[in-house]
Amino acid sequence: MALMRPGVDGLDGTPDEVVGDNRAMSALRAKCPDCRTLTAVAYDDVYECHSCGREFAAGLVRVPRAWGAGGDAMAEAAATAMPYPEALVVESDTLAGQSDAIAGGLPRRPLVLGGCCCSHVGAIRGLAARTDRLAVVWLDAHGDLNTPETSPSGNAWGMPLRMAIDEGSVRTDDVALVGARDLDPPEQQYVAEHGIDDDLARALDGVGAAYIALDVDVLAPGSVPCFMPAPGGPSVDDVASILADVARRTRVLGLGITGLAPGADPQVLARFAAAAGL
Repeated sequence: MALMRPGVDGLDGTPDEVVGDNRAMSALRAKCPDCRTLTAVAYDDVYECHSCGREFAAGLVRVPRAWGAGGDAMAEAAATAMPYPEALVVESDTLAGQSDAIAGGLPRRPLVLGGCCCSHVGAIRGLAARTDRLAVVWLDAHGDLNTPETSPSGNAWGMPLRMAIDEGSVRTDDVALVGARDLDPPEQQYVAEHGIDDDLARALDGVGAAYIALDVDVLAPGSVPCFMPAPGGPSVDDVASILADVARRTRVLGLGITGLAPGADPQVLARFAAAAGL
């Protein structure tokens, strides 16, 4: 597919600019969520709209794709309105292409809105290249630690945390898996062998910064519309507190929100971003 700049075809009907086999935009200039024009300009870690004067602590990255069977609802939910300037939209025909496009086009501080959790792979890769040691705080009802050989379903969205680890973007020592309660036996074995748990102090010790991957199915069912709810889980308040705790402990370079179903309240999602310091 074509790479698309902010405010181009598929979002407001103006012509595409073809940049490659994905759709993307300049991370230095983004579409203001208020003005709906390309007047949000990046400087340092923030965007400032030259039209209305608003400042934003992150640039929005939309990834409207789900890598598995029946994930159309997740892809649709990536279009949820968010009060952040839209800096990048990536739709690729391959997961490898998607990850490369995300990693190469990230704003300084991205707010990634998937799609499925595979959108985190490129974000982690891109941010890991910007710091000596990146921690990943993975909030998810599931482990996402399968491989093609161990996955019961074969859906790639059950594998992205393992992908990020296996490609060397993050060390298992620097991973916290928070809220997981539905792990397959091979995932249970993997976390036991590698000492992965929900201890933020352990995962954030000695790191330069963190990326937070938030699959909303970590929440108690009914909290936020999600694709794959699981019994139990924390409340919206609990998750906001966890995100704020991460931000107190280390610098948060980015946040990804995935696993949504249509109808999510943008204010709740924006609350999560604000709690993480974005």
